[in-house]
Amino acid sequence: MRARWLIPLTVVIASAFSFAQLDKIVIPAGTPEDQALTAITSEQDNSKKVTMYEDFLTKFAGNSQAVAYGNWQVSQAYQNSGDMQKALEYGDKALAKAPTNLDILVSQANIAQQLKDPAKVLNYAVKGGEAYNSIDKQPKPEGVDDAQWASRVSDARESSKNSYQFLETGAFNVIADEKDAKTRMSYIERFSTAFPKSQFEEQITQYAMFTLGQLNDSTRLYSYGEKALAANPNSMPTLLLLANAYVEDSRAGSVAKAVTYSQKVVELAKANAPDADRSRKLSAGVAHSTLGYAFMKQDKTAAAVPELKTAAGLLKGQDDTAYATALYRLGYAYAKLSRVAEARSVLGEAVSIAGPLQKPSQELLEKVNAAKARAK
Repeated sequence: MRARWLIPLTVVIASAFSFAQLDKIVIPAGTPEDQALTAITSEQDNSKKVTMYEDFLTKFAGNSQAVAYGNWQVSQAYQNSGDMQKALEYGDKALAKAPTNLDILVSQANIAQQLKDPAKVLNYAVKGGEAYNSIDKQPKPEGVDDAQWASRVSDARESSKNSYQFLETGAFNVIADEKDAKTRMSYIERFSTAFPKSQFEEQITQYAMFTLGQLNDSTRLYSYGEKALAANPNSMPTLLLLANAYVEDSRAGSVAKAVTYSQKVVELAKANAPDADRSRKLSAGVAHSTLGYAFMKQDKTAAAVPELKTAAGLLKGQDDTAYATALYRLGYAYAKLSRVAEARSVLGEAVSIAGPLQKPSQELLEKVNAAKARAK
């Protein structure tokens, strides 16, 4: 589920400041600061350039724009020379003077990514996302009518869009790579606030629900899932995750919800349609498997069998674990209905599939065989 990083923006925008805009660094032409920067830019030796920027920072310490720009340029110089720790240090100094400058935040996120520091990548990304989404919350200045203001806001958002998407992608990749469930969930919560209506919204929902399942936090899992489903009622991944969670829940009404959500996935997937791809068939197979399991929990074992047979047919060759799960459930249903030969057949196949269902299938098969022996 990882997403590609976009190319970061590293060019300083030195234009006149206007409202509805994030921090922009402005060094007016012809000023002593501008003249000093011109001299620095002409220097080809990177180490000498850093020294000149340090002198620049000392000389113009009272000019926050100059300090932000100087520190950022030193940061980029250290980045180019491979000293990422120094680059990050000077970038933070630049951010202290221009905390909502997306170009600097992109640069810092990129450096943190090179340092393999995911927590910092996420921190810079979240700051950038929050800054970008604050653009249209800025108060309209006096003397500007609504149409002009709307145009300025739109222009500011458009000019910052690439930086925003870079940070959004970076934050998403941090979540996708995080192995610790508790840390991952904290990242997801921060991401959701900083990047509302994200292009990764559905994947984030899946990660959140999977993570809450790992944390055994069913209350938050159901709350998160139902909220996501309200926003996107036809999301098959969300429906499947909720159905799978509800079917294991002992509270009244949970299994009925699992039935409802599984049936909806079956309807949406249209696995028998000519254009049904692997993803749709897999979704339908898992839904039929959950539906069959739910029917067994409702003591409707006879109704469970055709669902589980359909699931097995759709999942074979698609996903070994999901296929083995369907076979195990089908074997259990057959055994419960005293259809011993059929139970032995499907369980025998389940036992041959390496994975988490192999041992439970073997144990159930042994019980079925023992029951048959006693019957004789």
